Amino acid sequence: MRKVFTLLLLFCSNIIFAQTGVTISGIVKDSKDQSILPFVNVTLHQAADTTFVSGSISTEEGVFTITDVNSGNYFLKAVYLGYDPVYQPILVGRLSDYLDVGVIALTADNQQLEEVVVASKKDAVSASMEKKTFAVADNVSQAGGSVLDAMKNLPGITVGQDGKVEIRGNDKVVVLMDGKQTALTGFGNQSGLDNIPASAIEKIEIINNPSSKYDANGNAGIINIVYKKEKRDGLTGKVGLAGGLGALWIKKESLPNIRPQYRYTPKLNPSLSINYRKGKTNLFIQVDDLYTQTLNKNEFVDRYYDNGIIVKQQTVRNRTTNLVTGRAGMDWYADKKNTFTISGLYSREKILDRGDEPFYNGDLSVRNRLWQFLEDEVKTTVTATVNWEHKFTQPGRVLNTGFNYTFHREDEQYFFTNVMPTFTGLDSFKLLSDEYVGDFTLDYMQPLRSGKIEGGLKLRRREIPIDMMFKPGLNSPLDTNAGGYAKYNETISAAYFNYVLETAKFEVEAGLRAEYAGIVYDVNPNHNTYQSDGYSYVQPFPNVRIAYKLSSKNKLSFFFTRRVDRPNEVDIRIFPKYDDAEIIKVGNPALQPQFANSFELGNKTSWQKGYLYAAAYHKIIDGTITRIASTAQGSTLIYNIFQNAGRSYNTGLEIVLTQQLSKRVRFDLNLLGYKNIIEAYSVENLYPVRSVFTAQRQDMYSGNAKLNMYFKLPANIEAQLTGIYLAPDIIPQGRIEERFSIDLGMKKKLQKGKGEIFLNATDVANTLRIKTKIQGDGFNYTSANYYETQVVRVGYTYKF
Repeated sequence: MRKVFTLLLLFCSNIIFAQTGVTISGIVKDSKDQSILPFVNVTLHQAADTTFVSGSISTEEGVFTITDVNSGNYFLKAVYLGYDPVYQPILVGRLSDYLDVGVIALTADNQQLEEVVVASKKDAVSASMEKKTFAVADNVSQAGGSVLDAMKNLPGITVGQDGKVEIRGNDKVVVLMDGKQTALTGFGNQSGLDNIPASAIEKIEIINNPSSKYDANGNAGIINIVYKKEKRDGLTGKVGLAGGLGALWIKKESLPNIRPQYRYTPKLNPSLSINYRKGKTNLFIQVDDLYTQTLNKNEFVDRYYDNGIIVKQQTVRNRTTNLVTGRAGMDWYADKKNTFTISGLYSREKILDRGDEPFYNGDLSVRNRLWQFLEDEVKTTVTATVNWEHKFTQPGRVLNTGFNYTFHREDEQYFFTNVMPTFTGLDSFKLLSDEYVGDFTLDYMQPLRSGKIEGGLKLRRREIPIDMMFKPGLNSPLDTNAGGYAKYNETISAAYFNYVLETAKFEVEAGLRAEYAGIVYDVNPNHNTYQSDGYSYVQPFPNVRIAYKLSSKNKLSFFFTRRVDRPNEVDIRIFPKYDDAEIIKVGNPALQPQFANSFELGNKTSWQKGYLYAAAYHKIIDGTITRIASTAQGSTLIYNIFQNAGRSYNTGLEIVLTQQLSKRVRFDLNLLGYKNIIEAYSVENLYPVRSVFTAQRQDMYSGNAKLNMYFKLPANIEAQLTGIYLAPDIIPQGRIEERFSIDLGMKKKLQKGKGEIFLNATDVANTLRIKTKIQGDGFNYTSANYYETQVVRVGYTYKF
């Protein structure tokens, strides 16, 4: 596989950085009495050779605006009858989409103007190094899948053992949708990305070093998912249908006498988006239905205990999911300065999991137990958003305020069949969780002559009442005294200020976010282990970026950010989870937030048909949140419980190389190498009985390599090949082994560009699997998960 992967280094694809033109604005006045001068001719010229670029005429209020200006060195020329012309140099950078040159003062009576010398400079600003933007439509090899599928091929992103997105090997990622946190993607840690159809998404933004205007949560960075929205007048839209099959071959046969693994699993995704814009009104609606069957888990675990006991088990989880999502809204352009947006989203996800878990002795000669389960879960999400945008007379000066309300319900039922040598027991439980979230935000931005300032406020109130009801059967293994009622209460308020300055040689961005967080977790007083708990803090979260432009094609940037990872509600949930009967997950209401300080030095060198981006980074995390596996004395059951493990470090180097080889081939190569360190720690587990766990220092070098390549073939066909290699890495109490996969895809435009068909396949060699090793006190175990990764999809879309 490594030889194959090395050959793939010859090919890759192009990273798309969003770059838009800059708007220059100002006001023209009389230098003597400061009166407004209307209808002044203001033109923009290249500094190097005085070539005319663009122009404008000031309004009756004296305001002029010049749009769609590329970065570079220019001068403004203002000409008005009866006044001497004025020349004013201006640098247009990339840090702000708007520049305010302030007042241009014209002098009457033909007074002589001193000569203005404008230094000649080449374009000194390349694309921003703090945010990368990727168009979902260009990801041919993952078309027709979920948002999680679409992210797998993006530079700097990998998918970890729990199906969570990682940035630089770290899963503490905040996922936004249209710049907002929602229950679909998680208000704390990420969730649900594998069940959001990519067909509804326009682009994905990756922010490694977020500024203070973003929520302080998520030390690894932020991923912003942007929904599609048409801006053309009239009726426009897009309709699509995608289908596929997965689990085409069995990676590993099951242990005897259990229900078969899912084979030839169907996938179906019809989608429709409609946009109607006329006059001051823009209406939009999107509907998606994502139906999938999946071999969600096929994990083999071998457990070895110091007393000589050996347990071998397999977990097969056959999953059927149907997710219906509808999104609709209206933009009302009341006038040139005020826009009101009202939108809503409804999502209903139905999940059926059918699982078999046999437990054998060491030589597989005796089956000690068979645990079968049926999970019947419905997730319902409703969001409503109201937003007001006010544009001031000065272009780029904007006030945004909005309120977002979210309701999210988890209605989950588990039915268990516990087959023992001498009896069979029937157990069940029901969990009902309702989440209520209200978010108010206010954001203000004002352009300056050489940058901009930003400021804003945020207030969140979040409540999650939960009820867990156990129904034990004969000789039930369920801990019925760990059920009952709990309620999560969260209040967050924050204020931020951000300042951006750009000169011919330097860029500076400095911000500060002050945040209060108060979390109270009320626990059923009859719970057998845990009591009510919580935490609160008032903390500053600064960010700094300083860049020096070595040349017009070479820029060096330094970043510093401080961020926090607040435990999510499921991390502190007090109820044991029995989808694995003998490796049981439990939350911890005493869990505290972890804080991270990040340092990064990046350099980007550009040339005509490509660029090289390199960044060295170092991250220090205090109060590292992780799961700790432990056992109770006299039992072989393993309990995975969240704890704060102390200090950890992540130090690495990331390289992105992009080059256009020819008109038909372009590539990028993403390489990441890092060292993870988890310092020695000691924690106390309370569940199921009080015990102390101590771990020695862990460290390991790891990394990954990712290759994308795009081909433009004859007959208007585009093709993509992706290769991904993930090196071994440390996980709490152990390590995860290497992983490798190859994806292929192609698409062809039809019907004069309105139609498009695609065909793709993920993990074409069926090589991807997850293997881990865990070392605990008195035991160790190895696991290998041969879950479904190979999927073939075909689809068609039509724009109208």
